[in-house]
Amino acid sequence: MFPRLRSALSAVLIALASLLAPCATLAVWAMHGPADTARYAAAVAPLADDPDVRDAAADTLGAGFAGYVDETVAGPVNGAVRLFVRDAARSFTRTEAFHEGWDAAHRTVHAAVLRALRDDGAAGRAVTVDLAPVTERVRDRLAEDHVPFARRIPVRHTALTVLPAHETDRLRKGYHVLDVAAFWLPLAAVAFAVTGIAVAARRRRAVTAAGIGTALGGALLALAVVVGRRLTVAELPGPVDGPAAGAVYDALTETLRTASWLLVALGLTVALASWLTGRYGRPPRRRSPAEPAGEPGPAPPRPTRTRL
Repeated sequence: MFPRLRSALSAVLIALASLLAPCATLAVWAMHGPADTARYAAAVAPLADDPDVRDAAADTLGAGFAGYVDETVAGPVNGAVRLFVRDAARSFTRTEAFHEGWDAAHRTVHAAVLRALRDDGAAGRAVTVDLAPVTERVRDRLAEDHVPFARRIPVRHTALTVLPAHETDRLRKGYHVLDVAAFWLPLAAVAFAVTGIAVAARRRRAVTAAGIGTALGGALLALAVVVGRRLTVAELPGPVDGPAAGAVYDALTETLRTASWLLVALGLTVALASWLTGRYGRPPRRRSPAEPAGEPGPAPPRPTRTRL
């Protein structure tokens, strides 16, 4: 194969590997991070101590309880009662019962969503959960802490819709695509990089190019995480927007940000090692035995013919 053709083919393969590296990282993170209930629960558990998240949760709980009181007394409650409910909700978010309810609710909802995404037979059905066990667990914990009237907290078995049917079907297709991509994209990226280096006319330069491409891919992935944060937080309505949504997004994408910077570090390390090896690791050229050791002197003059 001609050297120019080999160099062009190597450049194309290495460019493909550099583009697939961040995509493969994103797919693997999605399948083994947010799509895993245990890892998801571990990621969001510290958010129960975040002030912005607790304030958003208190506002949501306070609004829900005020609505329940409105239904009970058949009319809107006055401002003093609403202020008392809000303060009570804020105090509740600082208790161990809130931490237990936070963890149990997230595990229950996440398991239900994940089960629906993996089940092709659930097409056309919404994702619903019954939070009665969570409410009962929180009520019992409040009763253990001797909170007044804790035993009177009603436990209602109602189906809470988490995702409508059309959203569930759309996410199910994306989940299957990610499942396939998380397996094949890393293999394809490695195969393209190895093949590109193998067919290169100058393999050391190909290794350097592959390292630089991997670093650029990691930098693009880190930039995509930052842009995705702004877009996600801006699109969320209601009490989950603003700092609370940003805290949730940061908690879920922490491992993805780490992986992106690891790609940058790995690529730069490979490129720098290859460049230093090529520049300073070349052995000195050996002199051939027929080559004289000293500096070549001036050539002797040619003999000229003389006429007698």
